[in-house]
Amino acid sequence: MGVTKIENFTKSQNHLAMVAKALGHPARIAILEHLLKLNSCICGDLVEVLPLSQATVSQHLKALKEAKLIKGNIEGTSVCYCIDADTWKYSKQMLNQMFDKYHDNSCC
Repeated sequence: MGVTKIENFTKSQNHLAMVAKALGHPARIAILEHLLKLNSCICGDLVEVLPLSQATVSQHLKALKEAKLIKGNIEGTSVCYCIDADTWKYSKQMLNQMFDKYHDNSCC
């Protein structure tokens, strides 16, 4: 989406597009699933869980942070990541509202 066009859409449309883009890679889904399973912050162990290099994991973490789906706190020499509860709840609400608008009318 071009920078000059996003102002033509609502805040929720732009938010959902940002979240959908961040969710658009299976590695990011795996990272989120891992964070949700642990229900706590994690530091360096993602590289041990995923079949990806440290640099690749870092790139995916950056994309998830930019979408504000996760947040990171510096603890010593590490950054610990966890789900950003506020963005998670808002994203869930926006997605549910969109999916709830669908009514099966078997048109196609």
